[in-house]
Amino acid sequence: MASRTSAFDLSKCARPNILALEPYRCARDDYKDDGTNILLDANENAIGPGLALNKDGKLTNGASNGSGPAIDIDLLGLNRYPDPHQIELKQALCNLRNFKVHTSKTLTPASLFVGVGSDEAIDALLRAFCVPGKDKILVCPPTYGMYSVSAQVNDVALVKVPLQIPGFQLDVPAIKDALAKDPSIKLAYLCSPGNPTGAVLKKEDIKQILEHESWNGVVVVDEAYIDFAPDNASLAEWVTEWPNLVVMQTLSKGFGLAGIRLGAVFTDPAIARILNSLKAPYNISNPTSQLARAALDPKHLEVMYKNKDLIVKQRERLLAELPKIPGIGKFIGGEESNFLLFEMLDTPADQGGKPSNETALAVYEGLAEEKGVVVRFRGKEYGCLGCLRITVGSEKEVDRFLEEIKVVLQNIFTKSVKPGAKAEEKRENEANDVVA
Repeated sequence: MASRTSAFDLSKCARPNILALEPYRCARDDYKDDGTNILLDANENAIGPGLALNKDGKLTNGASNGSGPAIDIDLLGLNRYPDPHQIELKQALCNLRNFKVHTSKTLTPASLFVGVGSDEAIDALLRAFCVPGKDKILVCPPTYGMYSVSAQVNDVALVKVPLQIPGFQLDVPAIKDALAKDPSIKLAYLCSPGNPTGAVLKKEDIKQILEHESWNGVVVVDEAYIDFAPDNASLAEWVTEWPNLVVMQTLSKGFGLAGIRLGAVFTDPAIARILNSLKAPYNISNPTSQLARAALDPKHLEVMYKNKDLIVKQRERLLAELPKIPGIGKFIGGEESNFLLFEMLDTPADQGGKPSNETALAVYEGLAEEKGVVVRFRGKEYGCLGCLRITVGSEKEVDRFLEEIKVVLQNIFTKSVKPGAKAEEKRENEANDVVA
């Protein structure tokens, strides 16, 4: 083939902030699912989808067989584009969150945007409110990594105001001061329950930020894990009271439907109109919409709530049993999600052990490579020294996890095992790690 010449230079053609972008690191980048591993790393719903399925895990054809209500996936309609407005789905989401606890007003579809998981909403808000290279967002570490990744993609700077320790609650005076001093901050991303903290933020603290005397911006409350929190904890319906409030949710966690990628934004109709105007016209596929609407049907919701109760039961079990294992330190997060944040110590607590990233990395690697149990190392994040984030599994998964982590810690303390090559690589990569 003859040689070709071209003036093309990728390093000069692509946007500099994109060239500098670190690859998205998800929970499966280190250890893949080989069918035998116990995956307690991605905060997925370990019980399964919140759908009434038959004993073989298949969709039912109807309720007459006693296996649950029908789910009608219109395969013959796949040659047609999906509904760009999704009013029926939005109404079902409104029905789910109209508690009449935080307000007497009623949510309507006009206050909704639906997208591909919460990540589409995170990005859409940045594109709607932030001028690239000029505006900023505020985040409160430790927090969900996609806020910073999306900000970098959109050439938007970060202002960081760490959560208070202990407790992982908002530092309201510091946040209000940062917002007052910098009018270029257009969005404040607040994660509740937090990831990796698992703590629900105080409603009164969020209210103080919404009532800021001079800041002209939007408060974004990310409620991805809200279905594991106490009843009526969601602030979704509160958007009817505040024109500057956005509440993001997803069906990936509590509903166990991470595979369909459905996220929702509850907000003032004026903001919803902006988000709906800038989205791709057919961003929600027909199968996704049909499965989501089925999941929000009362009979399928019964399954979701039952699954949630099973997870909460195992969460309480982990809280009771993990502190009994030598080498495990304090539980430092909240109890309102489907994961827990625990310290790993350099020696057992009765020998004066202290939180240790070296131990946490060794436990992380030992569990995954020797025992087939995958958790997440969080020790590089603010306030999380020596911490592992552990997704709450099924009863059998928790049985095995408790057994294996005890053995791994015993091996570390008796053999002075140090992290291997993968853990050392993990140490370098952790600053750029993003976890759903």
